[in-house]
Amino acid sequence: MADARSVKGWIVAAVAAALVVAAGAAFLLRGDASGDVLRVPNQRGSTKSMMIAAGVLRDAPYRVEWSEFPAAQHLLEALGSGAVDLGLAGDAPFIFAYQSGSPIKAVGAQVTQARLPGGLAIVVRKESPVNSFRDLAGKRIATTRGSVGHHLVLEALEREGLEADDVVTVFLPPGDAKAAFDRGSIDAWATWAPYTTLAIAEGARIVADGSAFGLSASFEIAHVSAIEPKQALIEDFLRREGQALAWVQANPETYAKVLSRETGLPIEIAREVVVRNRRAAAPIDAAIIRHEQAIADRFARNGILKVGRPVSEAFDTRFSDRILAAGEEDAARD
Repeated sequence: MADARSVKGWIVAAVAAALVVAAGAAFLLRGDASGDVLRVPNQRGSTKSMMIAAGVLRDAPYRVEWSEFPAAQHLLEALGSGAVDLGLAGDAPFIFAYQSGSPIKAVGAQVTQARLPGGLAIVVRKESPVNSFRDLAGKRIATTRGSVGHHLVLEALEREGLEADDVVTVFLPPGDAKAAFDRGSIDAWATWAPYTTLAIAEGARIVADGSAFGLSASFEIAHVSAIEPKQALIEDFLRREGQALAWVQANPETYAKVLSRETGLPIEIAREVVVRNRRAAAPIDAAIIRHEQAIADRFARNGILKVGRPVSEAFDTRFSDRILAAGEEDAARD
């Protein structure tokens, strides 16, 4: 079990990273000196750690300017403002931001493979009297508005035949939610790895798990003003990211060590995160678009947002189409 001080230290570090970003700091990964820059926001323990571990950006003919965010909501706000160019976020926060009017489009897709319990879950404290999701009726569940955790709460409510107002949803960023969870001022926490992994290591129990709810997708999302002028950079970055995803599959222990160093996560927690967050690049196809439509519709049914923009127009498929075609050609030559 992870040392509690190291777990809490990681939460503090995640919040500190967000404050650094708010102050305008950035992290640069050296490319060539051409002056081309791709501004990439990163959720702590996500894309940056993976691509550094795989070494796929060492010869990139442009600079990657990284900025750190504690959750998809903050990352998407930065994307929507045009402060950054391209960033990874989950399926629910992406469509939530898009339907809220953000000038963004998904240009790449990833799906979680072999979903295991604990990657996305609703957890309660070890001593909680709650033994099932239905026991949470009338109780307080913390999550981030529009997040994958928020969507999981809505899915779980539907499966149990309950309404959105049958629970009290408390919207908090992950650091504040962790503190409230530890104090007992909320009854449950709907969150994702590594936060789920940390909570479970401290004794939390799962009462609803995302692995039982079908497809889990993430998207590389671009501000619309960046797509044309940085088309070549975006396509190259997505190709290299696909290589990194494949490298992680083949080198999970090496990646866990890098993830631990980059984030401050205890190594045993980092290993669990790697196992529960195995992703692969995927085409933006009809199934992916239907998946996002279902999420948008669920938010709309529960009065969370209005679906005023066609979901099909939230995607730019040119990048994934080209990358997948190039991969097929390479495989055929081999």
